[in-house]
Amino acid sequence: MNEDEPVLELPDFDPRATRRSVRRGIVRTATVVLAVLVAVVLVATLGSAAVQQRGDRERRMTDVLATAFKIYNPAYAIDVQDCCQTTPLSMSFTVGARQRRAAGGFEGGATGFYTITQDFFGRVGRLPLGNYANTRLTTSLADVGTDLQRKEDVRRVLARLPEALNAMAVVEFAEPLTPAEFAKFGQGCGGPAVYERRPGSVPITWTNTTYDRAYPDLELGPPCGKEPEQNLEIFRRWVGMLRDYDEANLRRFDLSLARLRKAAKDGLVYAYVDDLASVGDLRKLLDDPRVRTIRLADVAFDLDRAR
Repeated sequence: MNEDEPVLELPDFDPRATRRSVRRGIVRTATVVLAVLVAVVLVATLGSAAVQQRGDRERRMTDVLATAFKIYNPAYAIDVQDCCQTTPLSMSFTVGARQRRAAGGFEGGATGFYTITQDFFGRVGRLPLGNYANTRLTTSLADVGTDLQRKEDVRRVLARLPEALNAMAVVEFAEPLTPAEFAKFGQGCGGPAVYERRPGSVPITWTNTTYDRAYPDLELGPPCGKEPEQNLEIFRRWVGMLRDYDEANLRRFDLSLARLRKAAKDGLVYAYVDDLASVGDLRKLLDDPRVRTIRLADVAFDLDRAR
């Protein structure tokens, strides 16, 4: 270095200025990192929602899962509240459920609200109610096809109850009825029809409210005589929309494609749930040779009729 060249003088060290610079650097770095993280979360959330809701996946979720949930819970009246909430890893919807009771009683008490969730890959998670509900109606349905509660046993029970008492019961047939025969029987209008015998387990049931999206070409609100055939038609169309990849989810609802397809194809009614009968009505039904037995699931005293 030439002695005549000026020497670069370093400024005096300023601790305060250094600290301010360090803080500004940290703040800038943290701001950039935070902005990147927010962008990543937004992209992941919106992108995941778009993937999960693509096409008709949102509608099909409620068509398949909500309907299966109703079959899984024949002891409850279930309404789909809203759909669908999404997270980066799942999609879900909410249902309201009230326990079925005899008409004129407490009507099942307050409505409970439950969430049905499927993950990013379309697999449903742990389900509420179902096998854990353990209601009297569920037990009565699981007894269809067994030798429990024979006619003579039921007669003794009904004999001890007031004739005007409102009741809910599972009426089992000696031989399964076709939809036309069930319509002529004339007692099961509006109640769930039982499409299989499955002793010890809950069988497949179906009613006019099981599938929320009844097809528009089918008559709405048919007279009682036409209801069994229309309900079977809607049941068959719902089963027809199921695919092999639904099997894993259906098993979570204690169902299978094989059972559903057989029940829909056969269309035979093994029993039905009557929640509008009185004890007097049930006594008369016991005398019908088409009735194998009746399983009493609930009673509700009607104060108006008792006056």
